[in-house]
Amino acid sequence: MVYKKLAVAIMAAAVGACAQLDSAPHSANYTEISADTEKSNAGDLDPISQNLLNEPEPALPPNDIWQRLRQGFSLERETERAKVQDYVKYFSSNHGYMARVTERSRRYIFHVAEQLEQANVPVEFSLLPIVESAYDPFAYSHAQASGMWQFIPATGRSFGLQQNWWYDGRRDVVESTRAASEYFNYLAGKFDGDWLLVLAAYNAGEGTVRRAIERNRNNGKGTSFWELKLPRETRRYVPQLLALAEVVAHPERYQVPLHNIDNSPYYTAVNVGSQIDLAQASELAGVEIEELYLLNPGYNRWATDPNGNHRLLIPNDNSARFIEALEKLPAEQRVSWQRYTVARGDSLSVIARRYETTVAAIQQTNKLRGSSIRAGQTLLIPSASGPSAQYAYSIDQRVQRRQASGKGQKSSYTVRPGDTLWDIARSLDVKVRELASWNNMAPGDTLRPGRKLVAYSSSQGQDSNNRTTRKVSYRVRSGDSLYRIARKYSLEIGDIVRWNKLSKNSYLQPGQRLTLFVDSASNG
Repeated sequence: MVYKKLAVAIMAAAVGACAQLDSAPHSANYTEISADTEKSNAGDLDPISQNLLNEPEPALPPNDIWQRLRQGFSLERETERAKVQDYVKYFSSNHGYMARVTERSRRYIFHVAEQLEQANVPVEFSLLPIVESAYDPFAYSHAQASGMWQFIPATGRSFGLQQNWWYDGRRDVVESTRAASEYFNYLAGKFDGDWLLVLAAYNAGEGTVRRAIERNRNNGKGTSFWELKLPRETRRYVPQLLALAEVVAHPERYQVPLHNIDNSPYYTAVNVGSQIDLAQASELAGVEIEELYLLNPGYNRWATDPNGNHRLLIPNDNSARFIEALEKLPAEQRVSWQRYTVARGDSLSVIARRYETTVAAIQQTNKLRGSSIRAGQTLLIPSASGPSAQYAYSIDQRVQRRQASGKGQKSSYTVRPGDTLWDIARSLDVKVRELASWNNMAPGDTLRPGRKLVAYSSSQGQDSNNRTTRKVSYRVRSGDSLYRIARKYSLEIGDIVRWNKLSKNSYLQPGQRLTLFVDSASNG
């Protein structure tokens, strides 16, 4: 307030001085500002100066990210709705979960809030990664959704998220938040700025929400989120975010522990300018490589993408050290190189797999136009500076940890040409979703021949490893039905329908061939 009063006094004095200069010859007459200037002029100020004096002091920015979010909340939280109340009770009674997810968000949430605010998206959406992924940038769903915002591959590409062997922009903290902001604003344009419908469309798809709206309009019903017939998951999805906002708005009321997070940047973005080994980058920055991966989860391998993106997020306290060390390190020393002499029978793909790189990277490094190589030829291969286990969050290490996380007796399977995940799951007597989860996959992912999959089976009761599944071509007989066939071979009707792309009401024709996967222990 002292500074404001002084500024007003100076303005008032300047106005007075100008008046004197206007009414007298230009000479060396100056108005002296004394300690009594404010008092002498306070009663006779021009309107602008008086307004300045009356304005309240600007509020200091909150020190805590949660207080910042509270001040920016704008959505009606609809706490009288039963579903919202249910989730308020859930979050307020699961203190351990709230402590974990808010602690996990500490690296990201300030920057997420900044990006959303700049994009004019409600600040409540900063809490949406809790609903989507528990703020885990490595989250991967059975629907092939990845990252804290859970983009599926096609939607990610639609919003500019690159996905290749080296890098997945769906997990990139900055890029995925940028894409999410653009997606939210796109949906806001489609649904007239109704942010609850935006949330519903983000979860269920724009077409699903659009059709629900049209159905209600045609039936003379309302078209707000609460009145639409939407998938059960979506009907739960929106109330979860509103409940989270309510709990964050009143943590004392609900006795919810929120991890203390400063309202200040956690990281600095540094453009490295070329490919760099992540183990080397962590040494230059003086941070653990796990921390570097958690800030840069978009990188799949031991190094950044040789063709870009070349940005690394570095903790604020370490950024100056990293930049200084990086400037002293020539670009050609940022990755390790090995000279490899091509042997008879070698191919670029075989060499690339051996050195955990790509054919394109070898071609680019050695200026090869095609894939033809000859025995005795020397190639320069970019390679990791340390053992693979050192790169704790590379995709290979994540798969190994997931494969080691199952319970029961472990078995393995090497993928053969023509295999499907369904066939393999049946042969190992496990569920497709479980098999996919153990191997960090989605059920629809493409299988590469030679890949080794693991599965876990219960050791209780019958030893399932002694059970085998065989593929049977069954010829439909007169009087057969799906029910009779399923009962005969101890199968589920739904399985037979899915294997043969039928409907449950299909009429079977005598002589028709069906594919069945039958336990050797089954009769028949």
